[in-house]
This record gives sequence, C-alpha cells and structure tokens, in this order.
Amino acid sequence: MKWVTRARPKTDRIACPWLIRKFIDPDAEFLYVPTDQVLAVAEREGAHGFDTPGAEYDHRGNTCTFEVLIDEYDLGGDPALLRLARIVHAADIESEIGTDPFAPALLALAFGGLDVESDDHRLLERATFVYDAFYAWCAQQVATGAA
Repeated sequence: MKWVTRARPKTDRIACPWLIRKFIDPDAEFLYVPTDQVLAVAEREGAHGFDTPGAEYDHRGNTCTFEVLIDEYDLGGDPALLRLARIVHAADIESEIGTDPFAPALLALAFGGLDVESDDHRLLERATFVYDAFYAWCAQQVATGAA
C-alpha cells in the first residue's frame, strides 16, 4: 500500500512510517510531497494520506497521528508501543513537550535530522534505528515496571 504525507518529515511523519512498516504494512511505500499536494496525490495513487489536515489519518482532538494509527489498527495492547506513543505525542504536540522527559531529545533528533539529511526517504531510513531503539528501551521499561 502507498502512504502519502508532507515532505521534510519530522516527529510524527517519521514515527508513523516506522509504526506502519513495523506493525501495519511491512511493504508500505511512502510518498513525501508538498503540503498542498498530499490529498490530491493520495486520491490519484489510491494511497492513505497521513499527518496532513484533511488526510485519512491526522491529529484528532489531542492525539497525534501516531496515536490515531495505534487506535485505528488496534495496536493498543502493546504496552511498549503505548509508552513510545507518549514520547512521540509529547515531542509532536508543542504544548505537551514537557510531559515526557524523552520528548525534547526526540524533537531535537527530528529537527537535527532535517539539517543532516536532505533526502526524505534516506532520512526515514536513518531514523528507523532511533525508533527501533526507543521501542526496545520502552519494552525494557515496561518489563521492569519502570515505565
């Protein structure tokens, strides 16, 4: 399946592809396009639009797109994933940055990533390690009751 979102991905637009490939659609193809083209490209390509106003999957209420996907695909039974969602939420929603101690680091990686990688697909590839590592850490924290 194809998934389309805005170019120059940061927190949610990197976290969501990681989530999609790991838990929803391992063969997912991601398209990063200018903001004003997301909905048209989604329609033309038969793709799922995400993290863009008016897209199939976007922020809902006080939840970020990562959380919306967890809900939509019934992934809430994974405590490590829910712990990671708290970090992503806090990093992605400006007013929530102080609600998780790891959010500032994730946000710094998101903005710094834009400065060190000009290709959006390569940025996603490189950032996958960060989300794999965070998820592994979350799993350890949940297992020990520290989360």
